Amino acid sequence: MIGSLRGLIVAKAPPHLLLEVGGVGYELEAPMSTFYALPAVGETVRLLTHLVVRDDAHVLYGFATNDERGLFRNLLKVSGVGPRIALAILSGTTVEGFAACVLANEPAALTRIPGVGRKTAERLIIEMRDRLDAGDSPALQAGAFSGTAPQAEALAALVALGYKPAEATRLLKSAGEADTTEELIRRALQGAAK
Repeated sequence: MIGSLRGLIVAKAPPHLLLEVGGVGYELEAPMSTFYALPAVGETVRLLTHLVVRDDAHVLYGFATNDERGLFRNLLKVSGVGPRIALAILSGTTVEGFAACVLANEPAALTRIPGVGRKTAERLIIEMRDRLDAGDSPALQAGAFSGTAPQAEALAALVALGYKPAEATRLLKSAGEADTTEELIRRALQGAAK
């Protein structure tokens, strides 16, 4: 499996990208979130990759962050969601935004993404919420709270303590604002004890 590539950007035409690595040109497809982070043509970039093997082709997908690749891989596990829809989701929302939609049970927000209908959005909510609750996606858990860095760190800590992401998010919201991660965790745990 090809885990990552570091090379020169030869061409960019969303969602396609040509990356030259050691004299070999790799064709990749990437979400718009990755395209926004890419340097100009002729500059060097490192992308994390995921290879999808089909009967008629091998398609390499590139991602700027591990969170994007993690979400892409989790989306592929959802019934009826293939690489095209997963790429559209990553192009239409952030990892944190997607996790927030799942935790808030908002399929209508997902139907605004081209290619995602009502039934697919509902299936995404159900299956991805189960994955969030089961802890299959640390990237989604850490990014599920779309607040400040201390809030995201506090959420990850509460999930590590055994709270489900939805419960941890509720506890953090009731804890209010704090300057440090430790203070947020302390307030959230005090709220849970009540």
